[in-house]
Amino acid sequence: MVIVESPTKARTLTKFLGAEYQIEASMGHLRDLPKKKIGVDIEHDFTPEYVIVEGKAATVAKLKKLAKGAAAVILATDPDREGEAIAFHIETLLKTKNLKLKFSRIVFHEITQSAISAALDHPGEVDLKLVDAQYGRRVLDRLVGYKLSPLLWQKVRRGLSAGRVQSVAVRLVVEREEEIRVFQPEAYWVVGAVLAKNKAEFPAYLKKINREEEAQTAAETLTNTEYLVKNVQTRPVKQWPFPPFTTASLQRTAGTRFGWSAKKTMRTAQSLYEQGLITYHRTDSVNLAQEAVEKARDYIKQKFGQAYLPDKGVFYKSGKKNVQGAHEAIRPTDLNFQSEDKLYQLIRERFISCQMNPAIINKTKVVISADKYELVAEGEKLVFAGFTKISNFQYPISNELPNLQAKDKLDLIKVINEKKFTLPPARYTEAALIKVLEQKGIGRPSTYAPILSTIQDRFYVEKKEQKLFPTAIGAAVVKFLLTYFPKIMDYEFTAGMEQGLDEIAEGKQRALDLLKNFYSDFNSNLINVKEKAQRTKIEAEATGQKCPECQKRGLPAGRQGEVVIRTGRFGKFYSCSRFPECKYTKNYKELVSNAVCPDCGAAVVIRKSRRGRQFYGCDAYPKCKWMSWQKP
Repeated sequence: MVIVESPTKARTLTKFLGAEYQIEASMGHLRDLPKKKIGVDIEHDFTPEYVIVEGKAATVAKLKKLAKGAAAVILATDPDREGEAIAFHIETLLKTKNLKLKFSRIVFHEITQSAISAALDHPGEVDLKLVDAQYGRRVLDRLVGYKLSPLLWQKVRRGLSAGRVQSVAVRLVVEREEEIRVFQPEAYWVVGAVLAKNKAEFPAYLKKINREEEAQTAAETLTNTEYLVKNVQTRPVKQWPFPPFTTASLQRTAGTRFGWSAKKTMRTAQSLYEQGLITYHRTDSVNLAQEAVEKARDYIKQKFGQAYLPDKGVFYKSGKKNVQGAHEAIRPTDLNFQSEDKLYQLIRERFISCQMNPAIINKTKVVISADKYELVAEGEKLVFAGFTKISNFQYPISNELPNLQAKDKLDLIKVINEKKFTLPPARYTEAALIKVLEQKGIGRPSTYAPILSTIQDRFYVEKKEQKLFPTAIGAAVVKFLLTYFPKIMDYEFTAGMEQGLDEIAEGKQRALDLLKNFYSDFNSNLINVKEKAQRTKIEAEATGQKCPECQKRGLPAGRQGEVVIRTGRFGKFYSCSRFPECKYTKNYKELVSNAVCPDCGAAVVIRKSRRGRQFYGCDAYPKCKWMSWQKP
């Protein structure tokens, strides 16, 4: 009997294994810590209290029954810590004194005939180092969540919860918002000219100017002068292909290219993997198998010709520590297979392109004399497509210059004198936040999507037009935790904990030692904070309107409350600033300014789908059913 996690994976394996194998799915974890209590005996070396996951009793009974008729049980769960833990718990549940079964563990990073055959030829045992690392992360997160959450209920608001890594991610979003709030824009002027040679127009610019008087003087001079090419420099630049995808780079690219959430990307990648179409999708490695590289080279030579093929295969190295080198990057299992799936196409084309020659772009810099000023025009021209020959990697050429020579006279079309302002740092998208988390060493490939989902599900962060905004709840939680638990919220400390978990997986330390070291300081701080911490207020957003309930009750003007926007567990709502004395509440509607429904002319409001995705709908719903995913 072969046991995997999902029915899709089971069906795919059936294609490669004969009738002597029975393939069953565990449907994920069968044992875990209990949902409604901490489930960790802190006094006795953090012993976990594992229970059968709710709704899985029938699956466990079925597997036990089938195991009695099996000659051996092969555990074929995913090749990571989570998969190793699932395999460990399955073996623990199925092992009985009366039933002396032979258990083995096989690991493969793609569901293909060759990979499955190789795994079956070299079976092993469950890797207890990986199981220990998964146990360490699970208990660590449980300790933080179950010990800090009640404190947040007491000191901030009921119903809140804290997460070891999620809270740090919210901190990043909150701090970025604060940077934007305090940002002071500075004015500068872009001065230059649109010039032409033989009616072919192009722009040229002076260096950025910070004073209006200087910009005005320059513009006046440029209006009444001749333009002469001083020199032209052209140099070829190689544009190298991107490495093959890791989990983080796949999530970032799908987010940027398709507007997908990390959760949707991973859900789609999981399906592709289980169908046997791509290699395992949870990886931080850019390694590639020699056989895969050779197949890619054969495909490139046949499809594009020898000019696009490097002299030898290209192998990439990760610049990060603790990368799982035994894993491969994400790639298709069969290059000849085509699919309409957007994510599959992206993975396939990224893999092919990473084995191609670089594109060559001629970059040209032209210095132009104009009275006492020198303007610079820059252009580029693609001279060899290289890896950009792949459709999704077309190089955008938009500023090719005309053929210019030294001493050429140029015609003035118009003078440019534009006042601009420096911009604040951009709010994070999911892709950008994943990039920062990865750079700081916070989280691992399997955790990015859950982190982003959790902070939005708990309404600590909300997504508007792909940008992440902290809510009032998120800001309050971060303020409280930074004040009283600065170590938990420290970026380097969180990254260090991740490194410690990696060392457990490598057998360099034990999870028990890491837990003891962490909990000693954490618990003493927890006791101190319970006694001394002040309550943290969740800020409300003013509307400038008087509370209608206070007015209705005839309260004097000085005692009337104002309508404010508060953030609750289920989103924003209107309330009275005098709450709890005044219980006035009203559903919150976020109107899109200057937008009307194209069907009926009513106002347009921002809504959320059941999956949390933002869309735009008619305020007259359900009478009018108009909606749009794009901002009108």
